[in-house]
Amino acid sequence: MTQTALPRPASRFRRLTMHQKEALTAYLFISPWVFGFLFFLLVPLGSTIVLSFYKWDLLRAPRFIGLDNYTKLFRDPLFRQSLSVTIRYGLGRVPLGIITGLATAILLNQRVKFVGMWRVIYYMPVVLPPVAISLLWMWIYNPQYGILNGFLWNVFGIKGPAWLQSTTWVLPSLMVMAVWAAMGRNMLIYLSGLQSISEELYGAAKVDGAGPLRTFFSITLPMLSPIIFFNLITGLIDTFKLFTQAYVMTQGGPRNASLFIYYYLFQNAFQRFKMGYASAMAVVVTLIILAITLSVIRSSKVWVYYEGELSRGDDDNG
Repeated sequence: MTQTALPRPASRFRRLTMHQKEALTAYLFISPWVFGFLFFLLVPLGSTIVLSFYKWDLLRAPRFIGLDNYTKLFRDPLFRQSLSVTIRYGLGRVPLGIITGLATAILLNQRVKFVGMWRVIYYMPVVLPPVAISLLWMWIYNPQYGILNGFLWNVFGIKGPAWLQSTTWVLPSLMVMAVWAAMGRNMLIYLSGLQSISEELYGAAKVDGAGPLRTFFSITLPMLSPIIFFNLITGLIDTFKLFTQAYVMTQGGPRNASLFIYYYLFQNAFQRFKMGYASAMAVVVTLIILAITLSVIRSSKVWVYYEGELSRGDDDNG
């Protein structure tokens, strides 16, 4: 007597609804990012927070000391010095970066000959490694053989200072170098924003008799405010992350005048092997960056203009 084959039960995936299949597919696609976020960001961050309550020199077992690292941190004059240096550097570097990037984008948005070549030239510093940029500017700032002091002496008869060895000039020198290195990136972002502004707005302003200055402050600047906001946030974060220039060019000198906070963290972690103390410093720096970023985001409601929000408001009023 022959046995009839029983129907094979449907797989679990086939029993899922279309919505469940789409959700499962989406989770599979984002899973690499989730695993990367967990293992390369969330887990190290949690480990840093836990380690900040311990004393650990990489040789002996970690020893729990509670809040001692934090109390020591706020009494540390070098930590206050590094925080002061970083903030003063940011107050100069971030506004200069925004202004020069915007000015360069406006110039390269004009109808000039070889505009494509000029855009490539201005963008080239962005693709250079930070170490190469640091070595290049060390040669430019060299007090004896540098082209900057040579230019000042040959053209103006001025004897230039030892830029990187002077407590007065080391921070301005690093600011100029950072602005030059990031100008191409900022220029490209501003250029995309300028080219997205409707020509009808400029035409209407011209009909109303608005001059170039009024047009810039009434149309160009408000329309670019989201991009300015983005560059402001990234510039602030880059300021607190500065390390390569201090490590390669100055080693925090002269007399701690360029002791940036990340370089001081590196010194404590990998030169003095104070891993718990360095972890506490990393936690405090993260909280400072978070507080500044949230303050800027909150202030953006006053000065950042989003065209879509205005359009929705006009539709609601209509």
